[in-house]
Amino acid sequence: MAYLLGSIPFGILLTQMRGAGDLRKSGSGNIGATNVARVAGPFAGVLTLVLDAGKGAAAVLLAERYTSGNAMWMTLAALAALVGHCFPVWLRFKGGKGVAPALGVFTVLSPLAALAALTLFVLVVAFGRYVSLGSITAAAAMPLLMYFLWAPPHAPPLIVTAGTFAASALIIWKHDANIQRLVQGDEPKFSFSKRKQPE
Repeated sequence: MAYLLGSIPFGILLTQMRGAGDLRKSGSGNIGATNVARVAGPFAGVLTLVLDAGKGAAAVLLAERYTSGNAMWMTLAALAALVGHCFPVWLRFKGGKGVAPALGVFTVLSPLAALAALTLFVLVVAFGRYVSLGSITAAAAMPLLMYFLWAPPHAPPLIVTAGTFAASALIIWKHDANIQRLVQGDEPKFSFSKRKQPE
């Protein structure tokens, strides 16, 4: 169920509803909120971010409810939702990069860690205007943030730590092309322009 929740392509659905065509053939071709904002406008982009984060949060909340808060099942649901977003069955397993649903799942697992990661993301994007760099930085910091902010002064269960590392690795791996462009100096800075840009 968590995988199917994560696989709902809200970005594509919203751009089609707004008459902006197939999101995969516009802008960067990515189905995430950043490209939705470029193609269909800021409101659609923010709504995509909220819905993608919501599906991640919903997956973990359902696991929490039906397993009496079992950390293992909550973590597995979080990872399944991320995998669903990144590799949705409806789109021939070609999905997004997992940033928004990750925000949702970690908001449920550890609100303090999610808030710290979001703050780090905003700071990086505000000063550098690279959404990809903000995403990569927040993902890379998440294992450390979860360790210290899970339930101070207690460390999280081992399954949560392992799941956080797995989620961070997946998000960073999905940004491989962005990392290469950042190193080469070719990564475009964020704007709401509808020009075709890599993301």
